[in-house]
Amino acid sequence: MANFKGKHDAIVLRKKGYSYSQIKTALGISKGTLSEWLRPYPLSPERIKELRDNSPQRIERYRNTMAQKRQAKLDSAFNKAKGDIKKLSKRELFIFGFALYWAEGGKTRASSLSLGNTDPAMLKVFIQWLTLLGVPKNKLRIKLHMYKDMDQKKTIAFWKQILGVGDDQFIKPYIKDSRLTDLTYKNGFGHGTCNIVYDNTEMTRYVLMGMKYIVEYLTT
Repeated sequence: MANFKGKHDAIVLRKKGYSYSQIKTALGISKGTLSEWLRPYPLSPERIKELRDNSPQRIERYRNTMAQKRQAKLDSAFNKAKGDIKKLSKRELFIFGFALYWAEGGKTRASSLSLGNTDPAMLKVFIQWLTLLGVPKNKLRIKLHMYKDMDQKKTIAFWKQILGVGDDQFIKPYIKDSRLTDLTYKNGFGHGTCNIVYDNTEMTRYVLMGMKYIVEYLTT
């Protein structure tokens, strides 16, 4: 009786267009038994194609293949750019820093340089540039912008290790009233926003005027 019911249910599902794997999952019947029972009930070519196209394994293989193709294109572009750019000199970093500050740096205070971002790499380059300008690394101040549900100690430890700065360089963080877990778009915000600040009126004036010179040179 159990076998009769199982066979009946299998045939019903087969007529609805279920594959052997889907019926096996639904009823717990082996594919060998299903093959024997359902031989008179083949699927149409259209349904077979539909099942094949929607197969999770096939979709995953397709995604992996496309990801590999995209990565191969990125690798090719990276190698071409690397060959064209070659090794960067200190002078090139010197000029690049002005462009970086033009795009991302703070320009509202005449007495301090500042740059805030969620990208550790950008901040590390900013510090390299400031060092090239003669700014002592231990004179930099670090201010973090975090969400109220973030672990302050872990976040500070992360930036301390990444940037190679001391505990005494961190000033009181700004805590946002909103929560990180409420964000629908979280890329880059897992460690908050890190702001690097250097208070020095003379250096700020120099950077702003250097930036002004480059902009005027390229646009006039």
